[in-house]
Amino acid sequence: MAIEEQGDAGRSGLTPVLERNIEALMRRRKREEKTAAWQQRAAHVITRFTGSMTFVVLHVVVFGLWIVVNLGLLPGLPVWDPEFVKLAMVASVEAIFLSTFVLISQNRMAEAADKRADLDLQVSLLAEHEITALVRLVAQIAEAVGVRHGDELKEAKRDISPEKVLDKLERRER
Repeated sequence: MAIEEQGDAGRSGLTPVLERNIEALMRRRKREEKTAAWQQRAAHVITRFTGSMTFVVLHVVVFGLWIVVNLGLLPGLPVWDPEFVKLAMVASVEAIFLSTFVLISQNRMAEAADKRADLDLQVSLLAEHEITALVRLVAQIAEAVGVRHGDELKEAKRDISPEKVLDKLERRER
């Protein structure tokens, strides 16, 4: 089995476990996108479009034409906004809506980041717990075969309380 796994990793550059994890994360992300409320999906689509070069080009063309026509630089086309009051109003209303869509998207991204941070913390705590158990086992083996070890190993055998670490960090920030 180890030879097969090395062969798979050699071809893709990833281990089978890593590929499985990536696929699981991608499936979860797609599921979350599908289950998002229609308002969030709409805000995401609008924000994605407004953050594109197509949106910039469209605005350059529309606002550019608006300005050129209303300056009277295109003969034959009537001026409808000589002081550009309507242009300012349109731009202001658009800015209000665009900033709202951006905030909605940022809130959704913040929620996803919080979930990932919680997952990272849980994985880190689990890894710390498992490493501590391995250190204890290695220390027992070392003692059984008569190998001396330093104080670092004694310290590494101690479980760490995440609550105490967070409390100490919070006290230092004050």
